[in-house]
Amino acid sequence: MHTEEKLTAETFPDSPEKATLEGKNKFLGFWLFLGGETVLFASLFATYLALKDSTAGTKTGAEIFDLGLVFAATMILLTSSLTSVYAMYHMKNFNFRKMQLWMFITWLLGLSFLILEIYEFMHYIHLGHTFTSSAFGSAFYTLVGTHGAHVCFGLLWIGTLLIRYSKGGLNLYNAPKFYVASLYWHFIDVVWLFIFTVVYLMGLVG
Repeated sequence: MHTEEKLTAETFPDSPEKATLEGKNKFLGFWLFLGGETVLFASLFATYLALKDSTAGTKTGAEIFDLGLVFAATMILLTSSLTSVYAMYHMKNFNFRKMQLWMFITWLLGLSFLILEIYEFMHYIHLGHTFTSSAFGSAFYTLVGTHGAHVCFGLLWIGTLLIRYSKGGLNLYNAPKFYVASLYWHFIDVVWLFIFTVVYLMGLVG
């Protein structure tokens, strides 16, 4: 059942995301979902590590990776994680407008990251590094592309929440939704740090 009671800063609980049974169920369900996602990415990382040297005579990662571009994208995504923290801080302080602002900034940063990733893929394809060029190419695009798909899903999720609750204000029904979306965004950031290290940094040093 939705919580429709009028809340104020004084009556808003310290942990609104777990203040109701529905909120607790969302929180638990998210961690179960995250377990499956962790297994998925672990499998993709293992596949990539097994195939990263199978270039079939094409260019290696050290020859094609643009570390400057990837580093810029990494900083943007890490900043978006920080802005989502600010959003949740304002949510817990019952400041809906500031929460909306910081979540929207998070969304914009995530979109910027996705645009850079698409540009990066187009650049590599122009260099001849495609999904079918080698086992290395297939593993690279599957791993990084799956992460990109998760970023796209996160943008749709956050964008939908911002539009749906643009005028409704905070309550104990929608607070868990924003909180879980923020946790999902942090998960995306953590996965990217592993990708940045395993794929790009390790790739550049051979």
